Amino acid sequence: MQPLLTRRTVLGCAVGAMALRTVPAVAAPGPGDGGAQRVALVIGNGAYRSAPLRNPPGDAAAIATTLRGLGYDVTLRQNTRLPDLIEALRAFSVRAPKASVRMLFYAGHGVQVKGRNYLVPIDADPKSEDDIPKQSADVGEFIDRLSAIPTGANIVVLDACRVNPFAGGVIVGPDGRRLKFRGATPGGLATLDAPVGTLVAFSTAPNGVALDGTDGQHSVYARHLLANLPTPGLPIEQLFKRVRIAVAEDTRRVQVPWESSSLTSDFCFKSNADGRCG
Repeated sequence: MQPLLTRRTVLGCAVGAMALRTVPAVAAPGPGDGGAQRVALVIGNGAYRSAPLRNPPGDAAAIATTLRGLGYDVTLRQNTRLPDLIEALRAFSVRAPKASVRMLFYAGHGVQVKGRNYLVPIDADPKSEDDIPKQSADVGEFIDRLSAIPTGANIVVLDACRVNPFAGGVIVGPDGRRLKFRGATPGGLATLDAPVGTLVAFSTAPNGVALDGTDGQHSVYARHLLANLPTPGLPIEQLFKRVRIAVAEDTRRVQVPWESSSLTSDFCFKSNADGRCG
């Protein structure tokens, strides 16, 4: 039996496999472009013991379906425990170097602890903040290694609360209802700077909160992302600008999405009639 990899080693491999250098303009693949060249890992975690979320599994399923329709080879994982989360990242890293575009979409709890950001599996049960790094996946380890692969493009989308979910709590939404958000208090994640050729999108700005959806189907962020992903020729920067405007309007600026981008080439999820972006 082969020795088990440590969590840090596996996460390092996963992040390295998602990295990029600058490439020419990248439009969405056509029917004959080969979807295996565009890969995505889509994760939706909602079945938490202490702070369950209703929407992430459905958000992830809908994003996965949309990306498959756009030519992506998608791996969908829902309600992942820590070993499942680590294995999903490891398996993704194995095929990522051969892809021209590598995308990670995560919906669920995400927290900041001592300046580091973590994606939280459903079996996390920390007794203190010091336990979270041992029971979660370090997003910073992804970002630290995004430049390891010399070609291709990376898109990381985090529809996660930017707060600590282990204190419990609600806020009053724009319509007066008490809404559970993806976390406990509006502390925010630490800022993540995207390496060259990478875009990292957050469902809410620093020190903001990401609301779990009120319509029973999708979070407000996932709903607007889904509406814009299939738009022909829409540059990725404009896509996320549209999402930001719509989410801010829907939540009366309770939630304002945010991106960190160092993309140096054009990219769109679906090309226009001429096979281009824009």
